[in-house]
Amino acid sequence: MDTLQTKENQVEFDFSGRVVLVTGGAQGIGRGISTTFAAHGATVAIADLQQSRADDTASELCQAGGAVYSYKADLAQREEIVALIARIVRDCGRLDVVVHNAAYFPLTPLDDITPALLERTLAVNLSALFWITQAAKPLLLPQGKGRILVTSSVTGPRVAYPGLTHYAASKAGVNGFIRSAALELARSGITVNGVEPGMIRTPAMANLGDEALNTAIARGIPLGRLGEPADIAAAMLFLASDAASYITGQTIVVDGGATLPESTAVL
Repeated sequence: MDTLQTKENQVEFDFSGRVVLVTGGAQGIGRGISTTFAAHGATVAIADLQQSRADDTASELCQAGGAVYSYKADLAQREEIVALIARIVRDCGRLDVVVHNAAYFPLTPLDDITPALLERTLAVNLSALFWITQAAKPLLLPQGKGRILVTSSVTGPRVAYPGLTHYAASKAGVNGFIRSAALELARSGITVNGVEPGMIRTPAMANLGDEALNTAIARGIPLGRLGEPADIAAAMLFLASDAASYITGQTIVVDGGATLPESTAVL
């Protein structure tokens, strides 16, 4: 077996010496991503709208042996994104991986969507990607293998959910950004990819309904359960690793097979 182990076929998930920014990294999917990268040796920069929430998560991960910094940032504000990147460089000295995970999606019927709600949804979910990429690019270039990763969604690019028209539109835009930005940045050695979560068990699931609804949703998923933040984090870890160096402009669907059936009647 040892004769098969060569440098070319070894898969390494050691992120020691690398700095990873996770927006919305203090809870839910973001917390799972932060935890996973910290467990694999990365220095993690958690950015969250609430400083106390970011501080608490960073403290817990540091106590577990991680190297984690916490920052307050409103991802709807371009100037705060630029300042965030500058603070990370000041504290960590470099930046290798950007994970834009922060999202805004209050369950709201189409008729009730206001200009302010739509503007914030698009600003946090989509526009922030432009400003983060612009600010991070000069820092990713020296590494020759920078990574920009995005938490997209199956909602919008593949399926729909009532009350999330604004969110679906933003995530469809996210997938367009991934493909176009990947093409522009490829010659710089920077890859751009995303993960499309399905139904993941997080505090944000409370926006959609109660536990009875979650149980009903799980019955319609081929794998028979809601996803966990760790399921998304594992896909992010792979896309950030050297094993994914030849992958760019793509998304990985992590939904337990929920988008596969033509009809739930076949389950």
